[in-house]
Amino acid sequence: MKIPEHFDSGKTIFSFEFFPPKTEIGFQELLKTVGELKTLSPTFVSVTYGAGGNTRERTIELVRLIKREHGIETMAHLTCVGSNRSETDRILTRLHESGVENILALRGDPPRGEREFRPCPDGFSHASELTAYIRSRFGFALGGAGYPEGHIECRDLEKDLVHLKMKVDAGLDFIITQLFFDNRHYFDFSSRAIRAGISVPIIPGIMPITNVGQVKRFIEMCGASIPSDLLAELESVQDDPKEVVRVGIRFASQQCRDLLLGGARGIHFYTLNRSLATRAVLESLSDLR
Repeated sequence: MKIPEHFDSGKTIFSFEFFPPKTEIGFQELLKTVGELKTLSPTFVSVTYGAGGNTRERTIELVRLIKREHGIETMAHLTCVGSNRSETDRILTRLHESGVENILALRGDPPRGEREFRPCPDGFSHASELTAYIRSRFGFALGGAGYPEGHIECRDLEKDLVHLKMKVDAGLDFIITQLFFDNRHYFDFSSRAIRAGISVPIIPGIMPITNVGQVKRFIEMCGASIPSDLLAELESVQDDPKEVVRVGIRFASQQCRDLLLGGARGIHFYTLNRSLATRAVLESLSDLR
């Protein structure tokens, strides 16, 4: 089922994001996590994409297995990194043959060790180009990324919004945001998007914090910020892993509740391939489902 059909139903969307592990043990652990989270009846799950090698192949394998074995709707991430048009066609054809109906079209980050993104010969330079290409050749439902605090390579919020509008005009059906911890960023972003003529649903991306060092690395990589009072509370308990998780779950639960009550159409959880925190947050929202 294509994700836009769920939006049309008027139901609140809850979805989970996973990444393909590099080892067989990690792969089996992830399938276990998927099984544990299946009882929460997610609208769909998404699987991130690595450029080339086993990680990319595991993306295709994971979305196929999750849909076939668990009966959960899936969305495969696809980036511009490491593929020309011919290779992109091959991947899209394999996904289609696997029964996948939804794609998250992204430019992608530069490969490890490189500071700037460089497209492959006969490849794509921007997510808008990849989106337009998929839209012209395949029948997938298409999602894209939005950045409430601006893309790390484009801190001009208005210019970044122009880039988002280009992706929507190229064929996006919905947007999932980068993680954020201050809901004002999301509501301001949504308002600016509407004024810019963007009418597709914008789903907030939320990551329940379970590790202080980890969240610091994430926000440094993606350019997001964290409220000073939340950071201070986390740092005060960072030597107690259970207390960090408790604080993270409490904060994410309230953050999600405020987003939904404020009009967000759903929540996309960055699970980090774990079920405990995501399950606790989603269970706290049972009255809003």
